[in-house]
Amino acid sequence: MARYIGSVCRLCRREGEKLFLKGERCYKSDKCAVEKRAYAPGMHGQARKKMSEYGMQLREKQKAKRIYGILETQFHNYFVTASAQKGIAGDNLLKLLERRLDNVVYRAGFGRSRTEARQVIRHNHIQVNGKKVNIPSYQVKPGDVITLKEGSVSMQRFKDIFDTTAGRVIPEWIAVDQENAKINVQAIPTREQIEIPVNETLIVELYSK
Repeated sequence: MARYIGSVCRLCRREGEKLFLKGERCYKSDKCAVEKRAYAPGMHGQARKKMSEYGMQLREKQKAKRIYGILETQFHNYFVTASAQKGIAGDNLLKLLERRLDNVVYRAGFGRSRTEARQVIRHNHIQVNGKKVNIPSYQVKPGDVITLKEGSVSMQRFKDIFDTTAGRVIPEWIAVDQENAKINVQAIPTREQIEIPVNETLIVELYSK
């Protein structure tokens, strides 16, 4: 499957803000590329450019894709699904993205970044309701219980991860028992509970052209 293999710090610089793609490194100002070089990458990165309406819409879509680590076709499929659901298409889109298993594992502090959370899932460390799930895009639902498999709990890798993410703010719609490596999905997130720097209305406008 196609995936981005370049520097993720370039993606943050392109969007002009932190997207937190590199785990705890993003929280350290002396290592953050955005704070060191607050302009887009490339030879014309420091040139001032007037952003068109289309350009602003495109940037919001690219930002959302990069935050959640998905590519164009899959992102468009999420939009089609969101548009077919009742309610506001933009809100529905973010709720679908937020309920991805890799995002929940990251939000709960079982991965220092969404990339690491995706790797944890693909390497068969995660169970949902007692059954192995190795699909990062799996949609969680209220009542789901997500755990590390028994053999993974004592691994040094997860001890290091938990030490690093111990102070992470946990969204209200999930409950985390880090001591027992357990995540309880309590509800579908509301738009107010999804704290990402994206204006979903611009994404809907872009796809509605």
